[in-house]
Order: sequence, then structure tokens, then C-alpha cells
Amino acid sequence: MDARTYPAKATPKSLRTRARILDAAMRLFAQVSYPAATNALIADAAKLTRGAMLYHFATREELVEAAIAHIELERAKLFEKAATTAPALGVDAAEHAIDAYWELLGETPFVAFAELEAAARTDPMLRDRLADAQSAFDHAQVGARFGAIIQAGDDPRFQTSRDLGRFLLEGLAKGAMTYDVDARRERLLEVVKRAVRMLNRKGDIQELWSE
Repeated sequence: MDARTYPAKATPKSLRTRARILDAAMRLFAQVSYPAATNALIADAAKLTRGAMLYHFATREELVEAAIAHIELERAKLFEKAATTAPALGVDAAEHAIDAYWELLGETPFVAFAELEAAARTDPMLRDRLADAQSAFDHAQVGARFGAIIQAGDDPRFQTSRDLGRFLLEGLAKGAMTYDVDARRERLLEVVKRAVRMLNRKGDIQELWSE
């Protein structure tokens, strides 16, 4: 059964309450994990009774589907805001795009979505409901949001440049470094930027490691 798009009575008050629930769900997914963010905990965070919560989302499936759509909307808003910020004078556009995406990966909507992806590996219901959002994001891709990462065109080289930047950054964001964290991350981000520039044939960069 498909999840309801809106509660039975889509009054302004109901829509505000619904948004409060979805915001709470997103924050808790990011903060305590998807499994720990039970419907009861989400209701409490949204300052609702369990009965009031059930009025808006009668099942876990309805809540999850609506939360995924809410998180995707919040990610899109952050993307659009970042995409309108021009690089500082003298900063390469591709490097600016990589820095922007790296910062976004630490924002609550992105952390929440990453948590959902991790939990979906062992949760069939979540995996099924997350699939469309994952596909939409993969087809839109970071390069489409930040054209500077690919510069132009859709040939395999530019596609690989876009994917390399995206997946290395996402992997780095999920990694568990335990020592010299800032220095190691800074070096890795520099290598990512150089690799993307090399694939884009920008400038005279020939080596991944800068002396």
C-alpha cells in the first residue's frame, strides 16, 4: 500500500505538524541512527503524543516514505544554495565545487540520508523505499548540480571525473579516521582535487601528489 501524501485533513495546522515530525525524524536519523529513531522517539522529539503521531503517519512505512521525500527536499535546498555561491577570486571552479560538496556532506540532511543508506543494507522495507531517491540522485549527480566538477560534456572521461569526486568524498565522509584527522583529510581532499583536474585535462597537473 502506498503511503499517504498528506494526512486526511490537510489543514495548515496539520501540515505544520507534519513538517515538525519529518524534521524530527531527519534529525534523529542523523543523530542516533535509523533503527534507534523509533516512531515513539520521533513523536517525543516533535512534542506529540503517540496518538497524534499516528494521525499523521499510521505506520512506520508511511513515516519512512515521507521522511525520505523530506530529506531529499532539504538536500536539494542546500544544493541550490551552494550552487549559487561563486568561487573566491583565484580559486578553481572544480576545486570550489569539491569543497562545497564536502561541506554539504556534514549537513544534517546528508548525514541522515547516509544513515538511511547504511541501514537499508539489512532492512528490506527501507531499501525498497529508498531506491527511487538513490536513483534520482545518481542520475542528477553532483556534476549536474555543480557543473564545475565536469566542466562540460557527458563523455566517459567527464562522467568518471564526476563519479571519482563524488564517491571519494562520500567515502571519506563515512570513514573512521582515528589519528591526525585534519592533516590526513586535507591531504586526501587535495589528491581528489588534483585527480579531478587531471581527468578534466585542466592545466599542467600530471601527478596526484604535490611536492
